[in-house]
Amino acid sequence: MNKIWKLAGLAGLGTLLAATMALRDAGAADDHPAQLRPFKLPPSADLAYSISARQRGFTLNGEASLVWRQGDGKYTINTDSRVAMLGKLTENRSQGTIDSFGLAPVEYYDKRFRKDPVTATFDREAKSISFSDGKQTYPIKGGEQDRVSISWQLIGVARAAKDKFKPGSTWDFFVVGPHDADPWTFRVIGREKVQAGAAIGTVDTIHVLREPPPGSKDQTLDIWLAPSLEWYPVKLRFVDNERDYVEQTLEKITRR
Repeated sequence: MNKIWKLAGLAGLGTLLAATMALRDAGAADDHPAQLRPFKLPPSADLAYSISARQRGFTLNGEASLVWRQGDGKYTINTDSRVAMLGKLTENRSQGTIDSFGLAPVEYYDKRFRKDPVTATFDREAKSISFSDGKQTYPIKGGEQDRVSISWQLIGVARAAKDKFKPGSTWDFFVVGPHDADPWTFRVIGREKVQAGAAIGTVDTIHVLREPPPGSKDQTLDIWLAPSLEWYPVKLRFVDNERDYVEQTLEKITRR
């Protein structure tokens, strides 16, 4: 049963980039700079993924869905993941406006297997970020993301900076989770071909890595973005320091 509980927590990471919920860094989180960059958000779409995971030799398969909507100066992202026997493992949401920095979350919602939901609130008038579970607060300076919106902000930046989004380049963000916030750095690895679901086939992608600082035991996050498919993520992979993993592969895109 302990294995199932641990795997359920890890498989929750399989939700499209809500997945980033489990990655944390130490650092001067309240001393983050504003991040003003050009961005070009992708069109609205529904994305369906398959999930595979390994935890101490235990294998689990399932599926995840993501609903991405943007328009009229607003956006919403809704995700969930499910597996056989356990049912729904995670449900995550991010909603907010679109400003000069890109996505500007107003509320981040995180619900995990058999746990009460928690939220992070971005009070734009008070310029403060607070949490339903905890007294920690952070200032809003501009460009802050949550663990659902961060992937789509990264995509928007990549689409607007194609010539600069090249191997070796790094991209910094400030990311809010269920209880706290941390600075994150993504590094572009290079171009790779990825085998997606049967309905999509082999896709040329840009491989991007978010890895924890030296000495950290946090998970690494690999994302493969597909320029030919509006830069939607076609594959995501989380690996912990024991080499256990959660992998998510795109099976279907429904454009909206």
